[in-house]
Amino acid sequence: MKTLLSTLIACAALHAAAAECIVPSKPGGAMDLTCKLAREGLKGEAGAPALRLSYLPGGIGAVAWHSMAAQRGSEKDTLVAFSGGSLLNLAQGKFGKASANDVRWVAALGADYGMIAVRSDSAFRNLADLLDALRRQPEKVLIGVSGTIGSQDWMKMALLARGAGIDPKVLRFVALEGGGEAFTAMHANHVQVVSGDASEATLYAGAGKVRVLAVLSEQRLPGVLSLAPTAREQGVDVVWPIIRGVWMGPKVADAEYQRWVGSFDRMTSSPDFSRLRAAHGLYPFTLTGQALTDYIHKAVADYNRQARQFKLIR
Repeated sequence: MKTLLSTLIACAALHAAAAECIVPSKPGGAMDLTCKLAREGLKGEAGAPALRLSYLPGGIGAVAWHSMAAQRGSEKDTLVAFSGGSLLNLAQGKFGKASANDVRWVAALGADYGMIAVRSDSAFRNLADLLDALRRQPEKVLIGVSGTIGSQDWMKMALLARGAGIDPKVLRFVALEGGGEAFTAMHANHVQVVSGDASEATLYAGAGKVRVLAVLSEQRLPGVLSLAPTAREQGVDVVWPIIRGVWMGPKVADAEYQRWVGSFDRMTSSPDFSRLRAAHGLYPFTLTGQALTDYIHKAVADYNRQARQFKLIR
């Protein structure tokens, strides 16, 4: 009986110590990678609870946002992954009346970059091939994006098109739920192009399944995508960095919020974290707590200005 009681107590303690990282999309995309990076990184953090992943797709992040901000806002051990796309949605009002003040921003774990990919057997060998096809017969090229008009994947392709003298309004986009679904659709030839993120492409490019036509970074990226040219190299001056991190509900107590901020401060400064971040396809960019919150507010304002330039909002 004592053994059974001890086992039950131990299991209860283990369950109580578990924390959750919510992925606001289907499995397989960059949001998934963000939570997995947090889970792996926190394993070496003394006193940090084990992190389990759960998936809450819908509305390109809106379902998870409203669920946590309005209904689960005081949960002290629940994190939610976010990206630059989340901030863009906020800037465009796609989360309704939500604002950057509605949640507590915990940590940015790294940076990603936009990229444009096709299947490895595609007739498009480089960015110029794709842009030529879009200029001549845009109706024949379906572009898979995570989100709808105005999403960050839409914006990447729209900026490239505009830079090449093509009206983004003539492009044919297919709205999908997350990067994993976009790549799945491309492999099934439901779309011919994916506008997505470099971290997502690393999952497929290494296996020879996709050809990355352009990365939207200042310089070529190291690792799996080292042979992929930048858009700038190919004559189109578009750079699209994407931060990735986690936030918490707005009613989490200050002490609990600071506990998580401290855990991520220690995690991201550890010698092993750079290697772990690179293994998850991300590049150096770390902010926590108030410094991250300040960055978020500026980024949302910048995205709002950009959206107005495309007349996505008034």
